[in-house]
Amino acid sequence: MIVTTTHHIDGAQVDSYLGIVTAQTVLGVNAFKDMAAGLRNVFGGRSKSYEGELEGGVTAVLVELEQKAAALQADAVIAVDIDYGTVGQDMLMVSASGTAVRLATRD
Repeated sequence: MIVTTTHHIDGAQVDSYLGIVTAQTVLGVNAFKDMAAGLRNVFGGRSKSYEGELEGGVTAVLVELEQKAAALQADAVIAVDIDYGTVGQDMLMVSASGTAVRLATRD
């Protein structure tokens, strides 16, 4: 399965558009990670714990996007957009959407 942020795939032609697919995940951040991130906020630097959570969230939504596209018998998901946000005070949200497509076969 090809998953891309572009609207086309080099060397391939879209045969049919199967619809928009979406995926979301909400990540709870535990108190220890939150405390460490708070210290980073005061003293500066990167918060590896939050970065790790976000990276895991991106992986999860992309896997779910692929599964939903596969259920539609898609070959690819194009024009993928990944967004981040917060839910409440201590939860992170990652969402992704794209267009599931079937690619033309070459004869």
